[in-house]
Amino acid sequence: MPMKWPALRVIASIFLLASPGVAADLVIEPVTVTDWKAVYGRVETRDRVPARARLGGTLEELLVAEGDRVESGDQLGRVVDAKQDFQLRAIDAQIQAAQSRLENAEAELARGEELLQRGVTTVQRLDSLRTQVDVITNEIAAAQADRHVIEQQVAEGAIHAPLGGVVLDVPVTTGAVVTPGQTIATLGGGGVFLRLAVPERHATALVEGDAIRIEGPEGAHEGRLAKIYPLIENGRVIADVEVEGLSARFVDARVLVRLPVGEHQALMVPKDALITRAGLDFLNVAHEGDTVLRSVVPGPVHDVDGAAMVEILTGLRPGDVVVTGHE
Repeated sequence: MPMKWPALRVIASIFLLASPGVAADLVIEPVTVTDWKAVYGRVETRDRVPARARLGGTLEELLVAEGDRVESGDQLGRVVDAKQDFQLRAIDAQIQAAQSRLENAEAELARGEELLQRGVTTVQRLDSLRTQVDVITNEIAAAQADRHVIEQQVAEGAIHAPLGGVVLDVPVTTGAVVTPGQTIATLGGGGVFLRLAVPERHATALVEGDAIRIEGPEGAHEGRLAKIYPLIENGRVIADVEVEGLSARFVDARVLVRLPVGEHQALMVPKDALITRAGLDFLNVAHEGDTVLRSVVPGPVHDVDGAAMVEILTGLRPGDVVVTGHE
C-alpha cells in the first residue's frame, strides 16, 4: 500500500488544552507510525558519457582535467598519428606525377586530332589517346579522394565533448599512446539524482512516487521515488530518487536516505511530557483520581505536525491518561 510522508496519524485525544500554569490530560491511544529503512544513496549524473579517441596514435594535447566544466562540442584533446603526414606526402607526389602524365597525354591528344584532320593518323589511334587522358584524369581523382580520407582522419584526431557537463575522470596523460575507441575523459551532465540499492526483502514495500527523506551535508531534503528497476542485482533492488536542490559538487558521494518500508502501531506522548530522574524516564499518569510517576522506556522521536512526539516502547497501555504541563 502506498505510504506518504509523514504517515504519522495522531488520533490521541486531548481533554484539556495545555496553557501556562495549567495541567493537561492526554488520553493515550495507538497511532500509526511509518517504519523507515536507512540506506545510503549515491549521487549520480543523469548522463555519464565517455569521450573516446577516434584515431590511434599519440595524445599530443590534453586540454581538460578532472572537475573542469565543458560545453558540448568543446575540444578536449588531440591525437596525432605520425604516419598520416607521410601518407599525405606520398599522395601529393602521386598526384603531381599523374598531373604531369595528364599534361603529356592531353598534348598527344591535341596533336592526334590535328593529324586526323590531315588524314595522317587513324580514328582508333585518336580514341586510344582520349582513353589515356580519361584514365589519368580518374587516377588523379582517386588520389585526391584518398587524400580527403587522410585529411578526415587527421581531423578526427581532435577529441570533442559529446555533452556539456563536468569532467569526472581523465585516465590518460599527454604523450600517452592511445588506440581507436579508448576513453580520454568521462563526462557527467544532465543534472544529478540519487541511486539506491535496497535489500530485496523491502522490494514489495517500495512504490514509485513515495516521499523519501534525504539527510545530506547541506541539511535534510525531501525527494520522490522516481523509478524502481525490475532487475535485482546481488540481492539488491535498484531505485532512483529525484531531489530538488541536490548538490552536484561531488559525484558518487554517498548520502543517507530513509525509505518507508512498513507501518506499525505505537503509543506517542509529547517529548516535553517526559521526566528524567537518575537516568530513568517517567511520565505523570492519572490513577484513581491522583497523579503517579510511572517508569517508561522511550523510543525514537517523531515529528508530528511540527510537534516532537516520543514513541513509548513500554510502560503505557492504551487508555492511560498522561498528565502534561505543570500545576
